[in-house]
Order: sequence, then structure tokens, then C-alpha cells
Amino acid sequence: MSNFTGPGPDDPYQGQRPPQPPYQPAAPGPSAPLTQADDRQWASLAHLGGILMFVPSLVLWLLFKDRGPLTSVEAKEAINFQITLLIGYFAINFFATVIGFLTFGIGGVIGGLAWVLYILGVVFSVLGYLQAKDGNHYRYPFAVRLIK
Repeated sequence: MSNFTGPGPDDPYQGQRPPQPPYQPAAPGPSAPLTQADDRQWASLAHLGGILMFVPSLVLWLLFKDRGPLTSVEAKEAINFQITLLIGYFAINFFATVIGFLTFGIGGVIGGLAWVLYILGVVFSVLGYLQAKDGNHYRYPFAVRLIK
């Protein structure tokens, strides 16, 4: 004989388990700050990533801006320089297209200046990499500083 008599008339759950609150994952904690060597490494890679345009520098800045002071400053500097180059690419291509239409294609040679701009970007990105690798700040000779 069993002592279980079943749910009583006052049991609101009729013998079932009461509902459980939904699972709430713990909020992520703050990330650990970068060591000085890691900070220099990511800061220098932010400059070197400029060879591939602004996306690598932007990703590094978003990931490490609160974790390393050198990385935050150098990645912002690299992003600003890459945005400046991007504006230059658009301007060169716009004027090359307009002048190319007006001169029946001869003025399209101006589009070749985009390669000069790319080479300047690579040279300055490598110079920034070399400075940041040693823990020094690098300031590009020309850049529109949109990100403060």
C-alpha cells in the first residue's frame, strides 16, 4: 500500500511542478586589461592593418579600446588616416570619371593617382607600425580626425 493519495482539491498545480523562471545567463564581466607587450602588439597591428583599408583598424579599436591605452590611441589614429585615404580615393575617382567623360576618356588617366595614394597609405602604415611596435605614438602627416 502506498501513502500517496494524489493531488488534493486545493493544489493549484494538480500534482505538476510549479513553473520555473526562465534561464538568465550571467552578464559578461569586464575584460582583463592588456599587458604592455600585448598593448604594443595590437597597437602596431592596427597601423599595419591599414594596408587592407580601415576595417582591421576599426575592429581592433572596437575590441581593445577599453583594454589598452596605446591600442586605443593608435587604432583611432589609423582609422582616421584610412578614412582620409578613402575620401581621397572617392575624390580621385569622381574627378577622373567627370574629366574622362569631358575629354572622351583621355582624362581617365587621372584615375592612376589612386595608386599613388595607395602607395602613400602603405608607406605611412608601415611607419606607424614601426613606431607603435616600440611603444611610441605615431601621428600621420595628414589625416582628418573624425574619431576623437
